[in-house]
Amino acid sequence: MPLTAMAADKPEALKIGMTTFLTGPASVFGVPARDAMDIFVENLNAEGGINGVPIEVTYIDEGAGAEALTSEYRRVAETEGAEVMLASISSGNCQTLAPLAEDLKVPNLMWDCGTQRIFEENSYDYVFRPQGNATSEMLAAVAYLLKTHPDFETIAVVNQDYAWGRDSWDIFHNALKVMKPDVKVVGEFFPKFGAPDFSTEISRLQALRPDVVLSTSWGGDLDTFVQQAYQRGLMNNSTFVLPLAESSLERLGSSLPAGHIVGARGDHYFLHPERRDDADFQSFMEQYKEATGDIPVYSVFHASQAFAALKTAYEKAIADNNVDWPDEDQLLAALEGLEFQGLGRKLHLREDNQGVESQLMGTSAQTGDYPFATLENIMIFDGEGLLPPVGETSIDWIKGLDANYVDGLTVKTYEN
Repeated sequence: MPLTAMAADKPEALKIGMTTFLTGPASVFGVPARDAMDIFVENLNAEGGINGVPIEVTYIDEGAGAEALTSEYRRVAETEGAEVMLASISSGNCQTLAPLAEDLKVPNLMWDCGTQRIFEENSYDYVFRPQGNATSEMLAAVAYLLKTHPDFETIAVVNQDYAWGRDSWDIFHNALKVMKPDVKVVGEFFPKFGAPDFSTEISRLQALRPDVVLSTSWGGDLDTFVQQAYQRGLMNNSTFVLPLAESSLERLGSSLPAGHIVGARGDHYFLHPERRDDADFQSFMEQYKEATGDIPVYSVFHASQAFAALKTAYEKAIADNNVDWPDEDQLLAALEGLEFQGLGRKLHLREDNQGVESQLMGTSAQTGDYPFATLENIMIFDGEGLLPPVGETSIDWIKGLDANYVDGLTVKTYEN
């Protein structure tokens, strides 16, 4: 053993804490992620855990509110002795918990939140993100739109009125200004979060007749908007761009007709064209379907990436230091620049701890193979070209992009 390598005591179990929405509107993401994490942990523990150490997970409900979340996060990290925390779904919660993790000196994997601000506005030693962010997700949507509908002239947006809805439109809009500056924005609508009725917005859109309607909304808001737009025929006149709609495919059923653009917040899709024939991928899909009755959505894929990063980092730290169990510094060193793979393509962490994640986009198709829309004309964009260089902010970087930026992206196309 190298003189500098000091083994930590091998614990009876590796305790981790995971924040996720178990209640409230975002539980449509949070509960599937919890169910998936249970499967990942059960499978690994059945194989002997990590170097003989089983994993135990404590779940913290983000739906309980910011104050309760912060208190529980601190309790699990300090009192229960969690070695690693996984947090969060909400971007606001990530912005709150990232500095707390730094203060507590507990490694934190930001497993699902989308805000690009985390590493653009701060630097962290204990916080890592094993996924992409809003910038890569929105740029992939813009690129797919320009590749598949290059002649559109007008666009309108209907986004939830909170930070995600505003920030995602800011990224998308600034990219359009650079890459297709002649496009006219004919309407910007930001209905209240949780709105039960979109008749006002739909009536306005029917009058405006935009070529494209963007909505980065999610969950029940997205489902309700699409269902009402479909019922009133709006989707016959405009192409909808829905960067988060992969998570709504099963719930929307026939209400999402063919010909609309769907994103997946990464290369996340239960019929992933590069992974669907892989035995491990198929095995998990079957396990998840049997356990839940549903197809896995993008939060499941994000959970798989966080779990893979956790497992890979511990195994790397053990191997690099020739120890039975790594100490905290050895684990942090292993996380730096880590390469790992969940259910999608391989990922890696940059020097600022931001994950580089490929992005899958497709067009809805009602084939009859499933009682809901699936995707055709799938494009998977390499993640490297979708993020600003380390040290630059997304908006400033986007404003300086070349008009031919999309032509330089690395992308693979699949019919279905």
